[in-house]
Amino acid sequence: MTSRQERRTLRGAAAGLLIGALALTACGSEENDQLAERASNDGTNYVAGDGSVQEYDAEDRGDPVDFSSTLFDGGTVDRSSWEGDVAVLNFWYAACAPCRVEAPDLAEIHQEYEDDGVQFYGVNTRDTQATAEAFERRFDIAYPSMEDRDGDVMLAMTDYVPPSAVPTTLVLDQEGRVSARILGVAEPGTLRTLIDTALEEDQEGDQDG
Repeated sequence: MTSRQERRTLRGAAAGLLIGALALTACGSEENDQLAERASNDGTNYVAGDGSVQEYDAEDRGDPVDFSSTLFDGGTVDRSSWEGDVAVLNFWYAACAPCRVEAPDLAEIHQEYEDDGVQFYGVNTRDTQATAEAFERRFDIAYPSMEDRDGDVMLAMTDYVPPSAVPTTLVLDQEGRVSARILGVAEPGTLRTLIDTALEEDQEGDQDG
């Protein structure tokens, strides 16, 4: 596994740039999991983000995000779950075509940054446990997801996640504040850059302390 510095070196100048607009493309594969295909929403009326990427300066990040939820595996998650770590929250559901597009990249990036202590959580907005777990098996997603059909997490994150804007991905700094947001498909290079930036802030804070 390459180090964080090596990853940034490989990206070179591109690591300092964010893509301003991301294309929302449909998944070309027809081999969809049967449970995902039987999801209550067939993906034809999802409301996707506008493809924008936004970073928030440290002084503009406001308070740490604060909510609690139940994971599909029965565990609970709240702000203490990622306290002191960089975290990534991805809002998704199985029948959302752009969610299927980005799923393999999210699974890979999670594994890539796991040794750096970066935590990943999915926020599933529509699916039953069986459908969500079938999707996770298909795309080899190892990080947990919380069940949010009642919309409590989405409501708590209204300032950052427009209603029904799926997929949306948030990066949280080590204080639990939103440091960046991607509306729409998370382009892998962009997400890695946002995570690296948050990790470097953590390192700088440790040095200053």
